[in-house]
Amino acid sequence: MVEAVLVSLILFMATLVSSTFGFGSALFAMPLLTLVLGLQLATPLFGLVGPTIAAIILVTNWQRVEFASTWRLIVATLLGIPVGVYLLKALPSPWIIHTIGVLLMLYGCYRLTGARLPQVDSPYWAFPFGFVAGVLGGAYNTNGPPTVVYGNMRHWPPDQFRATLQGYFLPTGVGILASHGLGGLWTFNMLQLYAISLPGILIAIWLGGWCNQNLPIERFQVLLSVLLVGLGAMLWI
Repeated sequence: MVEAVLVSLILFMATLVSSTFGFGSALFAMPLLTLVLGLQLATPLFGLVGPTIAAIILVTNWQRVEFASTWRLIVATLLGIPVGVYLLKALPSPWIIHTIGVLLMLYGCYRLTGARLPQVDSPYWAFPFGFVAGVLGGAYNTNGPPTVVYGNMRHWPPDQFRATLQGYFLPTGVGILASHGLGGLWTFNMLQLYAISLPGILIAIWLGGWCNQNLPIERFQVLLSVLLVGLGAMLWI
């Protein structure tokens, strides 16, 4: 019972972050879910939650998706996902967790600096970014950072940035979800935790949409960056 309550709260907050900013749910949820459930259960659970969030957000924002800029990311990510699933099953969990901890801290520090990445005009850069995203997604559901960095380097407008990320996260999330199922990672306990958490996820999606329209996003982004650094450090501890 305590486990189910903790998981529901974590997924509620992660969904709120994703619905507000368009990304960040896996970065928020996976470190905490790993501490509560372990990596083998946390990964397929959030692999099911991620596409749920993206699909619901995308229903009302699909017109803003820039499809020509995302299909290359999607193809490359789908190629990288099986590699990530293999690493999840072949490598010791601490190796993966510590690596992700470093990535979380680096990404949080990058966001705190406010530095602007150089602009890239060639869409072919999507292939290496997408492949790395697929590896991280298959192993730890964290395909967000490489795609967010790529989006920043393409200088997408904010509204297009948020919507396009959902257009990317939905098909790649389905690919991750299917890979977890085919890899034998789905369990009855995982599906039960998903069902218990679903009402909170739906409420958080609605609340995050309200936050996106009414709260000072810049201030919240700074707090989110600090939180990412703290979560990365928590994985090492």
